[in-house]
Amino acid sequence: MDTVVQIVVSGLTVGAMYALATISLSLVWGSLNMLNMAQGTLLTIGGFASYAVSANLGLPIFFGLPFAMIVGCLIGYLMYFGFVQFMINQPSFDTSVIIATIGFAIILENVILKIWGAYPLRQPLGITGGFFLGGVHIPYQNVLIVAVSVVGMLLVAGFVSRTRLGRAIRATSQNQEAARLMGVPVRFIFAQVLALAGFLAAVSGLLLSTITTLSPTMGYDPMIKAFIICAIAGLGNIAGALYAAFILGVLEASIQYLFGVRFALPTMLLLVIAGLIWRPAGVFGRRTVTRL
Repeated sequence: MDTVVQIVVSGLTVGAMYALATISLSLVWGSLNMLNMAQGTLLTIGGFASYAVSANLGLPIFFGLPFAMIVGCLIGYLMYFGFVQFMINQPSFDTSVIIATIGFAIILENVILKIWGAYPLRQPLGITGGFFLGGVHIPYQNVLIVAVSVVGMLLVAGFVSRTRLGRAIRATSQNQEAARLMGVPVRFIFAQVLALAGFLAAVSGLLLSTITTLSPTMGYDPMIKAFIICAIAGLGNIAGALYAAFILGVLEASIQYLFGVRFALPTMLLLVIAGLIWRPAGVFGRRTVTRL
C-alpha cells in the first residue's frame, strides 16, 4: 500500500506540471492552429527567470513566481509581434511557423547559455520538509507543486469560461472567420493566447526546476511529454489534456517503479501510436465532418 501511495503522489506531481504545459500547447493549437516548437524553451525561460530574481537581481526568492509569469507573458508577445503576425495569413503557415518557432527556441537557448552557462544550477525557490502518510514521506514541495498547478488551472478555466476575453478566445478557436464577422479582434486575441501560453509554460518550467536542476535543455523532455499528452487527448482539447496529463503522470511513475526510468518514454510513445490508430482524433477528441 505504501508503494501505491508513493506512485500516486509522484504521478500526480509530475502530471500537475505536465498539465500546465499541455494546456499551453492546446490553447495555441485550438486558437491559432499552430504547433509551438518553442514550448520547451519557454519552460526553461520560466525556471531561469525565477533563478535570476535572487541570483542576478538580488531580490527575495518569493518574487520568483510572479517574475517568471511576467517574463513568460512577454516572451509570448514577442513571438506574436516578432514573427507570428507576419506569417499567420500565409498558405504555408502550418509548416513555416514550426520552422520559425524552432529557430526562436534555438535563439533563446543560446541566450540562456551566454548568460548562465551550460552547467546545471539549483533553483533557490522551494520549501523543505514534509510529512508522513502511512509509511510514505511526502515532501511539502510536491504538495506545493500540485497546489500551484491546480490553482493555475482553475484560474485559466475561470478566465476562459467567465470573462469577455475568454469568450472571445473560445469563439476564435471555434471559427475564426465567424468571430471576425461578429467584431472579435482576432489578431488581438492571437497575441493574448500566446501571452497566456507563455505564462503557463513559464510556471510549469519553474515548478519543474524546483525538483530537478536548471539547465538550458531542461525543457526538451517535458515538451515531448506535453506533445504526447496532446496527441492522446486530441489537439486543442483543453479538458481532455488535463485528464490525460494526470493519467499519464501516474502511468509514467508506475512504469518507472516497475521497469525503470528508461522505459517510461518508449512506453508512452507506444501508447500514442496505439491511441492514434484507435482514435485518430485523440481519446477525448471529436471527429470533424465537412459538408460539401
